[in-house]
Amino acid sequence: MATPAVAAVRFCRAVGRTVSFLHAGHRLGTSPLQTRRYVFTTPAIGAKFRLDEKTAHSSLDLFKKDTGVIYRILGLDPSQVQGNPERFKDWAVVFGDEKLTGGRHYWEVTVKKSQEFRIGAAEALLSRDECVGTNSSSWVFGYCQRKWFAMMNNKVVPVTLVGKPDRVGILLDYEQGVLALVDTEKGSVIHSIKVSFKGPLCPAFGLWDGELLTHSGLELPPGLK
Repeated sequence: MATPAVAAVRFCRAVGRTVSFLHAGHRLGTSPLQTRRYVFTTPAIGAKFRLDEKTAHSSLDLFKKDTGVIYRILGLDPSQVQGNPERFKDWAVVFGDEKLTGGRHYWEVTVKKSQEFRIGAAEALLSRDECVGTNSSSWVFGYCQRKWFAMMNNKVVPVTLVGKPDRVGILLDYEQGVLALVDTEKGSVIHSIKVSFKGPLCPAFGLWDGELLTHSGLELPPGLK
């Protein structure tokens, strides 16, 4: 667990808005944010998605046929962005355009060109006034200040022994209630979040530096089949 000296680190930033990490003052043994080895039994569906421009905050630009997202420091003037109730208002977040209501799904994200991001899943109806990871309706793995963490409901747990790979995987098992960060080279789970999913979910991405590139419709690594 994080020590008090490192627990209060910055966790989410948008244009002109900065807040701080809450202390991760809970025991790993009783938290849904913990490392476990799960035996997955449901078949893989392999979600195929693009990033949904209608949801993208005004500081985010999509590229490569809406599979990549780049953060602009100044971004677009919100008044010049087409109004849409699905668009995130205060936080640099974008959703994938696929709604997941069951099954087992796997996608990967190239992260080498960003030093501050969050990747995971969120309920499709998540309030566009909130940031992913700060509520009970979203679950993410993030990277900030050269450290990985898992986050849900404003609770943060450090994720160690990851380093800074060029690419990572996300595995979502809806029925078993598992969201996992995957080592794409070893084909193994690094860290898992256990939760009871409710309603349609979307792949979710927060970005405050550089760019991310998504890869969906992939087969599971052999070690996870």
